[in-house]
Amino acid sequence: MAKQKKAYFCRECGFEAPKWLGRCPACGEWNTFAEEIIAKPLQGTMYVASSASEPQRVSEIKPTSHSRLDMHNVEVNRVLGGGLVPGSLVLLGGEPGIGKSTLSLQLALTAHGLRTLYVSGEESAEQIGMRAKRLGIHNEECYIYSETQLENIIHEIENQHPDVVVIDSIQTIFTQTIDSSAGSVSQIRECAASLLRYAKTTGTSIFIIGHITKDGTIAGPKILEHIVDVVLQFEGDGNNVYRILRGIKNRFGATFEIGVFEMLDSGLRSVENPSEILLSHYEEPLSGIAVGASVDGVRPYLIEVQALVTNAAYGTPQRNATGYDSRRMSMLLAVLEKRVGMKMYQKDVFLNFAGGFRVADTGLDLSIVSAVISSYYDRAILDGICCAGEVGLSGEVRPAPRSEQRISEAARLGFKKIIVSGFLRKNLKKPKGIEVIFINNIGELPPALFTEGA
Repeated sequence: MAKQKKAYFCRECGFEAPKWLGRCPACGEWNTFAEEIIAKPLQGTMYVASSASEPQRVSEIKPTSHSRLDMHNVEVNRVLGGGLVPGSLVLLGGEPGIGKSTLSLQLALTAHGLRTLYVSGEESAEQIGMRAKRLGIHNEECYIYSETQLENIIHEIENQHPDVVVIDSIQTIFTQTIDSSAGSVSQIRECAASLLRYAKTTGTSIFIIGHITKDGTIAGPKILEHIVDVVLQFEGDGNNVYRILRGIKNRFGATFEIGVFEMLDSGLRSVENPSEILLSHYEEPLSGIAVGASVDGVRPYLIEVQALVTNAAYGTPQRNATGYDSRRMSMLLAVLEKRVGMKMYQKDVFLNFAGGFRVADTGLDLSIVSAVISSYYDRAILDGICCAGEVGLSGEVRPAPRSEQRISEAARLGFKKIIVSGFLRKNLKKPKGIEVIFINNIGELPPALFTEGA
């Protein structure tokens, strides 16, 4: 009998090695290699092409018009680029308990006019039925199937002929062609490739749910993200009710769109106006609070920035940021100390964004600096002022991307003034309903925040 062939795979990136290694040479992680048996593939293939393809000239290729499928969810359709493309393979990742299964089941139940098959390898049909009853959505064209073997799943899909299939999750599915256990690198890679081949040959759209690792990336080999057509990341804090669906990869559209949801007892509710949930209303002005005009992709929204500056209790001052890059916050604090003369080396600084949102927009630099200045002097910013601008190392205020959209969103929500970069003075069209204050460096920021008529 021939000896079984074995190999070692990195659980983080999928790198293959003939022997065990302490550190992966591809991703640099330690103690991630696991031994797996490489079995010979079965005789024949699961899918046979109807005809061999031939090379074609680019000018002779005729584009096919595929109408996108309406998922009857405004936020999901926006992130997908206008709807679900037939024959696409979509990967949905997120932390445990964030609501991946709830969102997937909700999409399957609300897709009226589409035949859907929800395949679960983690829950029984009774558990899924209880969740569907809690969601309060009824759809006769939605079928539930509890199975973990890929061959049985493919056979059932062929019998049902659904328009949309949901696989929950890819880590629980296994194929008999691989001798390793479910969730291993080989199983995840082979199952995803088989589902991709089936989706392309039949035109069936497939959603697969993937777990994430401790550092926030999708579990399994990195090749899993390369196999699929669309990668969606479901983000949010489990202690908050708001969730963000962010497109990381999209072969059929742009990746700069986000969808915002609110987690309720009856499921996930689409939030079409994020600014309303990210702004708080106070009976009296408070120090350390500023409003920034942000843009995520092409979607503008206003968000509340909260800062707390206190005397350092220990020798080394603390720098803590929730939902923001702490290194960029430290850079902004250094600019304040150098260019404005604020003694930040003696202060503990804490930064937070309303709603538990995670932001990486450099256009919020000016609002972060404003909140820190307000807390440092313990003085509230004038009512009806928001900010939009990027701060450089020399203290100059640069224009934020899509400044006109930010200004229009602030005017729509009733803000009286917005502070932006002075470089926009020549090219910016005069907006209606809001006063624009131009500053060239952060030294001009305190008078604009605290002085009437500045």
